Amino acid sequence: MAQEKRELFFADPTIYVHNGKYYLTGTGGSGGSAASGFAALESTNLQTWSKPAGTSGSAHLILTKGEQAFGTEGFWAPQLFQANDRYYLTYTANEQTVLTQSTSLLGPYTQAKVAPIDGSEKNIDSYIFKDEDGKYYLYHVRFGGGNYLWVAEFDLEKGQIKPETLKKCFDQTEPWEATPAYESAPIMEGPTVIKLKDKYYLFYSANHYLNIDYAVGYAVSDSPYGPWVKQQDSPILHRSIVGENGSGHGDLFEGLDGQLYYVYHVHFDQQQVTPRRTRIVPVIKQWDAETGLYKFSVASDKVIVPILEEE
Repeated sequence: MAQEKRELFFADPTIYVHNGKYYLTGTGGSGGSAASGFAALESTNLQTWSKPAGTSGSAHLILTKGEQAFGTEGFWAPQLFQANDRYYLTYTANEQTVLTQSTSLLGPYTQAKVAPIDGSEKNIDSYIFKDEDGKYYLYHVRFGGGNYLWVAEFDLEKGQIKPETLKKCFDQTEPWEATPAYESAPIMEGPTVIKLKDKYYLFYSANHYLNIDYAVGYAVSDSPYGPWVKQQDSPILHRSIVGENGSGHGDLFEGLDGQLYYVYHVHFDQQQVTPRRTRIVPVIKQWDAETGLYKFSVASDKVIVPILEEE
């Protein structure tokens, strides 16, 4: 039987590299929905994707609503990572950040105690960063007159933040973070953090996701807590750069070829936002000797449109 090919429709996507393969998940997408959990696909080349080898059914769900994990609706923005002999999936559900674990990368991901990370107030878009000293930090969004990025030291074993370390990253300050194309309260979300030469680089999306100017910029700090200096070459991902509206909320990863990439979503087309399409773009990292920092941009002429291959 001939294979059918179609685009991927994962929003808020993330890609994890493991044993020579890429694994992609996100909000909605193949076989999953924002109401039911998270599906995963695999690839060896970033271009063509399929259901993971050896799995059954029309889609492979790594986490399903009701199966020993917190959440009944709004399953958004997952992140996969490994620590010791465990795999972890952090995500948003019911506007709470959640941590689950599994002995297998492809799940199922569950909780010994079904609960959010911090139920004291609503918080979304979790990203867990491990520093070189072994400490973990939870970057996430909290509400209050808008969506703002916060950070706290994270106890991975307990699955909890250390509340006394909680700190807001920054306010909305730049014109690109609040364009008039879609009026909204301040929104900064979708964090990813990497560390290079003792500097912390925080990549984030700004504007409402319905805004055609949803975009990605970055800030730099000497500490995981900040203070953060927003970089003037932001945004590095925007419709004026990649040619598609609503480009943002993704994740950085290093490819099997050693190249840095950013996976993200875009609006369905010029008139319609959803379902959002998945995109992958090479990231150009250049050392700036004058500032002592890396500068980032994307190879806008090499955007990858990932395709799902189905029997």
